[in-house]
Amino acid sequence: MTNAILIVDDDADILKLLEMRLVANQYTVTTAHSASEALAIFHINPAALVISDLRMPDMDGFSLFQAIHALEPTVPFILLTAHGSIPEAVNATQQGVFGFLTKPFDSNELLRQVASALKTSTHSKQHSENDTWRDTIISRSAPMESLLARAKLVAASDASVLIQGESGSGKELLAQAIHLASPRHERPFVAINCAALPEALLESELFGHSKGAFTGATRDHQGLIKNADGGTLFLDEIGDMPLAIQAKLLRALQERVIRPVGANKDIAIDVRVICATHKNLIEEMQGNRFREDLYYRINVVSLEIPALATRREDIPLLANYFMANLSKKYRKKINGFAPEALEIMLAASWPGNVRQLQNTIEQVVVLCTGSIITAALVQKALEDNVAPMVSFEHARNNFEQQYLINLLKATQGNVTQAARVAARNRTDFYKLLQRHHINPILFKTVDFSE
Repeated sequence: MTNAILIVDDDADILKLLEMRLVANQYTVTTAHSASEALAIFHINPAALVISDLRMPDMDGFSLFQAIHALEPTVPFILLTAHGSIPEAVNATQQGVFGFLTKPFDSNELLRQVASALKTSTHSKQHSENDTWRDTIISRSAPMESLLARAKLVAASDASVLIQGESGSGKELLAQAIHLASPRHERPFVAINCAALPEALLESELFGHSKGAFTGATRDHQGLIKNADGGTLFLDEIGDMPLAIQAKLLRALQERVIRPVGANKDIAIDVRVICATHKNLIEEMQGNRFREDLYYRINVVSLEIPALATRREDIPLLANYFMANLSKKYRKKINGFAPEALEIMLAASWPGNVRQLQNTIEQVVVLCTGSIITAALVQKALEDNVAPMVSFEHARNNFEQQYLINLLKATQGNVTQAARVAARNRTDFYKLLQRHHINPILFKTVDFSE
């Protein structure tokens, strides 16, 4: 995370002039001669600021702005324009472009706009001087840095956040980081797993209860929502929350009050709510298992944690971090991993994500008898944990997807025939294909007999 600037212009002379001006003022600069080259660079190494010519042959500057903002909405964008296209540049600023400079540009104005733009950039070094809020999230990959940039931005507000991601990917850690980056960081962070408690107990734990409300209620109980007053309430696995409690939670979020079980009076609350789930809440709503009105209340901002397998550059970083901490815990003197051990970890599929990696490292640290963790130790640990149990829904979705693929292979993409074999009407069958992102056309021209 630096004050890196990406400059894009098909005019080599202007590109060189801009680079010289910015490098002379201690900025890190990368140049691209076309929009397509710039996009390729940005995918690998996102910049804190993009400066682009408006008129370019392959893709214009505004189209590049739209493409980059689809990848990272928080990166500011400055357009370079000739006098004749100033109206287009002004229109672009009304649609989200940070600013524009007219050619020939004034160096002082360039530096002023750059400094101003970098103050707004969540990828700027100016925003990383106090990054203790994210200390528990170990990452250097572009997908995670992009996610953390958005998390830092949303932390400043009280907007409800829905965190989605596979089991073991670190949803609670991200929720804690958002809390620590927020104005509420000095108040409590309270977490509860909605899937871990039966309905009656979950309601009491969340909203509290009055003395005598039910058998065993020998005293008043405040509840976790009230415990989080002034701070952040984290509702993990909210997709498993019973419908009756969903209705009560919706009222609490809308009216900012709760009523404990057995009480006859409301209690005012002030909490910021962050929710997480590994379930597809759209499908849960379609199956009438999750309230649509609650979904839109909790999903003001949606953040999705990428699976560990999609950010493999983080694996050595995480492995060494866990190894160092666990070596201290178990009082071992371990200096690192054999190169072959790291290669095995980099090639592994990690269906259990960061949690599985941590468990694997703990196992090899405990069993390690030397100063280096060997490839054999890592391989054995992975074999022991190769097939962690998954949820029924996850297993069912995997089965459905594989069944549909096998069916389309057998019928060579003939949907009518495949639907008949599956004993489903064509409409329902097409919905199944759409849910699993399967295109039957892909099966029409492939010979699966070989």
